[in-house]
Amino acid sequence: MSGLSLMTFNIGSPSEERAHRQLAWLATRHEDVFVLTETRASDGCRHLADAFRTAGYAVVYPRPGPTDYGVMIVSRVPVRVDPISEHLTFLPERVAGVMVSTAAGLVRIVGAYAPTRDATAERTERKRRWLSEFSAALGAGGLTDSGADTVVLGDLNVIEPGHVPSYTTFRWFEYDFYRGLTDKHGLVDAFRHMEPERIEHSWIGRTGDGYRYDHAHCSKELAAEISECEYVHEPRTTRLSDHSALSVTFDCLPTAELDTMDPYEAASPPTLF
Repeated sequence: MSGLSLMTFNIGSPSEERAHRQLAWLATRHEDVFVLTETRASDGCRHLADAFRTAGYAVVYPRPGPTDYGVMIVSRVPVRVDPISEHLTFLPERVAGVMVSTAAGLVRIVGAYAPTRDATAERTERKRRWLSEFSAALGAGGLTDSGADTVVLGDLNVIEPGHVPSYTTFRWFEYDFYRGLTDKHGLVDAFRHMEPERIEHSWIGRTGDGYRYDHAHCSKELAAEISECEYVHEPRTTRLSDHSALSVTFDCLPTAELDTMDPYEAASPPTLF
């Protein structure tokens, strides 16, 4: 084991068949913890959760409502569930948190999937309210006061103010949320910390325009421990999802590992129709 390694990956509410293919790919990855976003209470997401549990992984899967989305955290190292979602009254299933013990101390891992929006007032207010509540929850959860270093990662559906290319469709509250991760919560954009000038996109629109929607932000102490942070485009280019994944590795070693097996081999075959 080379250090604590995390990956965020928007799985795009997969069918059971596509979830099985995603599972085959995830089984080849080296990361200790997966933050899977755009989950649903669906056969595909249950297939992933059941396969990882059968293989000995820790799985935190707050079930979203029948028409909404959420987050699943899967770990090959022991975790303790963090109660951050209890600090949200609006769409709390879009946040999940765990604590991992490392040789350098506790690391809090918070996975998030922010709502999308369109130009309508209703969808805009929905996203504004969730981002505001999530930011408040980060503070209420004591991220900076608990003694644990913190990583917030997931599909945040916001872009950095200096994003290339620039877009006029993003609103002030979306940029304020991104800035607030650093200005209010003391977190560092892990990719931008390692690659100050590099242009990367994790989602490509129908017109070919790219957006860096998937992020990992960490405390300054953890930023000094980053050994690698990169976008992994394979799941997007092979159409496992419409998003690329983001992987980040820290030098600090987990203090324990679970006894796990290959989750793809542990999975039951998907139901055929």
